Amino acid sequence: MNPTTGPATGLTPGPERTTLLVIAKEPVPGRVKTRLTPPFTPAEAAELAEAALADTLAAVARTPAARRVLVLEGRPGPWLPPGFEVIPQRPGTLDLRLAAAFEACTGPALLIGMDTPQVTPELLQVDWSAYDAWFGPAVDGGFWALGLAVPDPALLRGVPMSVPETGAVQYERLRAAGLRIGRLPVLRDVDTAEDARLVAAEAPEGSFAARLAVRR
Repeated sequence: MNPTTGPATGLTPGPERTTLLVIAKEPVPGRVKTRLTPPFTPAEAAELAEAALADTLAAVARTPAARRVLVLEGRPGPWLPPGFEVIPQRPGTLDLRLAAAFEACTGPALLIGMDTPQVTPELLQVDWSAYDAWFGPAVDGGFWALGLAVPDPALLRGVPMSVPETGAVQYERLRAAGLRIGRLPVLRDVDTAEDARLVAAEAPEGSFAARLAVRR
C-alpha cells in the first residue's frame, strides 16, 4: 500500500465501521494465566482470567463497532455479553491464529487480547482517516492491540510471538509494508502477580480489581 494514498478501499471509516476482535482462551484452571501460579492456585488464576476477559468484553461492548467478534479457544460461558459473534481459533502458533482472525474480516479491524482489563472504549475508537494501521505496544515488548484498515494476514505470519522483540518485529512489518501507523498508549498485560497488582490499580472499579482484592 502506498502510504500517501490511505487504505486501499479509498474510504475513511470511523469506529462504527470497524470490526473489534478479541482473541481469548476459555478460563479453565490449569490452561490460562499459568504464570500466576504461584502465588495463586490454578483455580484462582482462572478466576482472574475470567474477570480480565469480562472487563475486556464489557469495554468492547460499549465501543461503537460494525461487528464484535470473540475469537475463542474453548467454549463461551456466562461471562460473554450479548452482541458478540463467536468464532473458534484456528490451530497453530499464535501468529497463525492472529492472522486467521484478521482473515475473517472484510473491512477495518482492531484486534486485542484478554490480558488488558484496563482497556477502555475511548482507546478502542480508532480513526482510520489518517492511518492504515494502529499499534498498541505492551510493557513486556509485545503488543496489546493491532489494527489494520485492510486486513492482510501475511503481515502477522512468521512474527515471533511471546518474546521480548515481538512488538518491534510486528511494528517493522507494518512499516516495511508502507503503512501509516497510529500509535496507541503502552499498556501492561497481566502475566505475573505483580502485573495483576499494577493493572488492578489502573482500573480499580473493574471486575478484575475486585476479584484480585478477594484473592489476596
